[in-house]
Amino acid sequence: MKRKAPKRTCIACGSTDEKRELVRFVRAQDGTVACDPGGKKAGRGAYVCRDSACFERARSKHLFEARLRCSLSVEDYERLEQEFSVCCSDNAAPTR
Repeated sequence: MKRKAPKRTCIACGSTDEKRELVRFVRAQDGTVACDPGGKKAGRGAYVCRDSACFERARSKHLFEARLRCSLSVEDYERLEQEFSVCCSDNAAPTR
Protein backbone atom coordinates (compact mmCIF):
# COMPACT_ATOMS: atom_id res chain seq x y z
CA MET A 1 0.00 0.00 0.00
CA LYS A 2 1.37 3.42 -0.98
CA ARG A 3 1.54 6.04 1.77
CA LYS A 4 0.11 9.50 1.24
CA ALA A 5 2.74 12.23 1.10
CA PRO A 6 2.55 14.59 4.09
CA LYS A 7 1.16 18.05 3.29
CA ARG A 8 2.51 21.30 4.70
CA THR A 9 1.43 24.94 4.44
CA CYS A 10 3.60 27.87 3.35
CA ILE A 11 3.71 30.49 6.12
CA ALA A 12 3.77 33.33 3.56
CA CYS A 13 1.08 32.54 0.98
CA GLY A 14 -0.90 29.82 2.75
CA SER A 15 -0.74 27.35 -0.13
CA THR A 16 -0.61 23.67 0.76
CA ASP A 17 1.80 21.30 -0.96
CA GLU A 18 3.73 18.11 -0.33
CA LYS A 19 6.37 18.45 2.37
CA ARG A 20 9.16 17.70 -0.10
CA GLU A 21 8.14 20.59 -2.36
CA LEU A 22 8.55 23.25 0.34
CA VAL A 23 11.67 24.51 2.12
CA ARG A 24 11.76 23.94 5.88
CA PHE A 25 13.33 26.31 8.36
CA VAL A 26 13.99 25.00 11.84
CA ARG A 27 14.70 26.54 15.23
CA ALA A 28 17.01 24.25 17.16
CA GLN A 29 17.05 23.80 20.93
CA ASP A 30 19.88 26.36 21.25
CA GLY A 31 17.72 29.00 19.52
CA THR A 32 19.54 29.11 16.19
CA VAL A 33 17.48 29.10 13.00
CA ALA A 34 18.65 27.37 9.84
CA CYS A 35 17.38 26.04 6.55
CA ASP A 36 16.62 22.31 6.74
CA PRO A 37 16.61 20.96 3.17
CA GLY A 38 16.25 17.35 4.32
CA GLY A 39 13.34 18.18 6.63
CA LYS A 40 14.64 15.92 9.39
CA LYS A 41 16.41 18.18 11.90
CA ALA A 42 14.95 18.28 15.39
CA GLY A 43 13.20 21.47 16.41
CA ARG A 44 10.29 23.75 15.62
CA GLY A 45 9.76 24.07 11.89
CA ALA A 46 8.17 26.48 9.41
CA TYR A 47 7.72 25.93 5.68
CA VAL A 48 8.05 28.32 2.73
CA CYS A 49 7.41 27.77 -0.99
CA ARG A 50 10.46 27.54 -3.22
CA ASP A 51 9.68 31.06 -4.42
CA SER A 52 11.74 34.09 -3.45
CA ALA A 53 8.55 36.18 -3.23
CA CYS A 54 7.25 33.93 -0.43
CA PHE A 55 10.56 34.15 1.41
CA GLU A 56 10.52 37.96 1.15
CA ARG A 57 6.91 38.13 2.35
CA ALA A 58 7.69 35.90 5.35
CA ARG A 59 10.71 38.08 6.10
CA SER A 60 8.95 41.46 5.77
CA LYS A 61 5.95 40.40 7.87
CA HIS A 62 8.19 38.72 10.49
CA LEU A 63 6.41 35.40 9.96
CA PHE A 64 9.57 33.39 10.69
CA GLU A 65 9.78 34.99 14.12
CA ALA A 66 6.11 34.36 14.83
CA ARG A 67 6.03 30.73 13.68
CA LEU A 68 9.42 29.74 15.10
CA ARG A 69 8.87 31.72 18.31
CA CYS A 70 12.20 33.51 18.24
CA SER A 71 13.77 36.83 17.30
CA LEU A 72 16.01 37.18 14.27
CA SER A 73 18.57 39.87 13.47
CA VAL A 74 19.28 41.39 10.06
CA GLU A 75 22.37 39.15 9.85
CA ASP A 76 20.22 36.08 10.59
CA TYR A 77 17.86 36.97 7.75
CA GLU A 78 20.77 37.51 5.35
CA ARG A 79 22.19 34.09 6.25
CA LEU A 80 18.77 32.44 5.90
CA GLU A 81 18.28 34.08 2.50
CA GLN A 82 21.60 32.65 1.29
CA GLU A 83 20.70 29.19 2.62
CA PHE A 84 17.26 29.47 0.98
CA SER A 85 18.75 30.37 -2.41
CA VAL A 86 21.12 27.38 -2.19
CA CYS A 87 18.20 25.05 -1.33
CA CYS A 88 16.15 26.38 -4.24
CA SER A 89 19.01 26.29 -6.74
CA ASP A 90 19.43 22.55 -6.15
CA ASN A 91 16.07 22.11 -7.97
CA ALA A 92 15.91 18.51 -6.82
CA ALA A 93 13.59 17.83 -3.93
CA PRO A 94 15.40 16.28 -0.96
CA THR A 95 15.27 12.56 -0.52
CA ARG A 96 13.25 10.93 2.20
